[in-house]
Amino acid sequence: MPGTQREVEFRFLAEPSDVNFGGKVHGGMVMKWIDQAGYACAVGWSGSYCVTVAVGGIQFVAPIHIGDLVRVRSRLVLTGRSSMHVATDVLARDLKSGEERLATHCLISFVALDAPNGKATAVPAWEPADEADRLLADYAANVLEISRRVAQETAHLHVVEPQRA
Repeated sequence: MPGTQREVEFRFLAEPSDVNFGGKVHGGMVMKWIDQAGYACAVGWSGSYCVTVAVGGIQFVAPIHIGDLVRVRSRLVLTGRSSMHVATDVLARDLKSGEERLATHCLISFVALDAPNGKATAVPAWEPADEADRLLADYAANVLEISRRVAQETAHLHVVEPQRA
């Protein structure tokens, strides 16, 4: 039911096929996991198909190794009319030592689309329930504002080159 599922968590083992030449899970794989968990969270909240609009504030804090138990936690932290902003943490745990560490963190923005024509559609509003929620909502609003300013300041850099025959 829309407006009730605010959080999702994926768990799995980091596999040899996930690593780069340095022997650590590569950033592209981590970003794929982030997008999948964020999508599940956004769809769970909205009850609609959703598309990723932006990823902001991404920080790769610590490496993920083959055999680590990976937890990807996504939680809705801010809503707009048709947008949802999801904070995602990627945690890695060494199964031998039991040590768990934050590997990556980011904020993902999604827009809900209606089924018949793919246009943006309204999502249930979310309100912070406690101080922790308010802090996450403020964090999301700050990341969004920074992203808007960067987009404005760099808009002139996005020049499309003409096609050559």
